Amino acid sequence: MQVIQHITDLRQSIRSRRAEQPSLRVGFVPTMGFLHEGHASLLEAARRSCDIVVLSIFVNPLQFGPNEDFERYPRDEERDLAVAEQAGTDIVFLPQVAEMYPQPIKTMVSVREVTTRLCGASRPGHFDGVATVVAKLFHIVQPDAAFFGMKDAQQVAVIEQMVLDLNLPVEIVPCPTIREADGLAKSSRNVYLNEEERKQATVLSAALREAETALAESGVGLTPQQLIENVRTHIRRSPLAEIDYAEVLAFPSLEPLESFTQGERIIVALAVKFGKTRLIDNCIVRIP
Repeated sequence: MQVIQHITDLRQSIRSRRAEQPSLRVGFVPTMGFLHEGHASLLEAARRSCDIVVLSIFVNPLQFGPNEDFERYPRDEERDLAVAEQAGTDIVFLPQVAEMYPQPIKTMVSVREVTTRLCGASRPGHFDGVATVVAKLFHIVQPDAAFFGMKDAQQVAVIEQMVLDLNLPVEIVPCPTIREADGLAKSSRNVYLNEEERKQATVLSAALREAETALAESGVGLTPQQLIENVRTHIRRSPLAEIDYAEVLAFPSLEPLESFTQGERIIVALAVKFGKTRLIDNCIVRIP
């Protein structure tokens, strides 16, 4: 496994491999590190369908707001490299901030509409930072396919829209959310939870399961307003839960819904704080 810190070295390595194998299929997994089983599942999915797998580890300052946890974001390079190697990664791109942004950036990628709700509403500018760094990484790596976890479904919708609008030659491959045995979605931020917060955080996946059951039983007989109020009521049973948002929207457009239509895809999306830790989760359901 190669570990590369500089853009020129990464481009040269991939260029050399393509010269030797013109039909080479490059799979790419962009991350902010502190890897867990969810990231490993993305690397394994890339390994199954691609000739080489490139992983990037870069905590991107552009997607953190003024009062967010850029400095506190967990980092463990040694552990990350061990997870990457075990998952069959060929190249790890591990740049410093000065390598990615050698001067104050003057060009930003901004995706409209799908960024105005959910995390985009509560974290202004976040998805501009995400779209910009992913666009840069796509230009640097030039992958054939890029793999993203559906735990952050809005991020997937934003990246898919960017790729469509800018005609970027990369296939976006959404991958299922990986969960703990008790249902909590795997997240690098889970390490911030204390014992009681961690216990109560399982209310998120439980509320989503209840929503899926309600939709399976009632379908169009249930309104989006009724569904989301049921979800909110379930979450409020956890005394430590502070709801940032709980919404039901069309997917992937993320448009509000007045009613459900048979066959349409919807997302039940949550962001809830436990103490100082903000967790997101979602489920995507096709209305029966």
